[in-house]
Amino acid sequence: MNRHELDELATRVLDAAFEVHRALGPGLLENAYEMALCHELTLRGICFERQKQLAVIYKGVRLDCGYRLDVIVEGEIILELKSCEQLIPIHDATLLNYLILSERQLGYLINFNVRLLKNGIKRMANNLPESKPTTE
Repeated sequence: MNRHELDELATRVLDAAFEVHRALGPGLLENAYEMALCHELTLRGICFERQKQLAVIYKGVRLDCGYRLDVIVEGEIILELKSCEQLIPIHDATLLNYLILSERQLGYLINFNVRLLKNGIKRMANNLPESKPTTE
């Protein structure tokens, strides 16, 4: 998937997250938002996997450490969902490690426990190629 397609998909995913937040508001458990978001993605025809297992490879050995991606959209975008007072650095580190371990380029931390969802979204990239400058 090229950068433009990835950005378009990300916009569609974030639109779905905004719809869930508009309907449910803050204050529910993370699992409720995950289920609602997955339902909204289905309604919009966006493919995803929920609670996908993620192994750690250490010195050539696959270790099943119990890591699970909350949602992975179209095999490309990792969504780490939260319902907490505020995002903290460990949330960033977790998503960055998930991106590295899964060799994915783009992820979003989405904290639904905020008054305005735009204040609860953090985008993270792992070696995301920059758009090529146009020459004229």
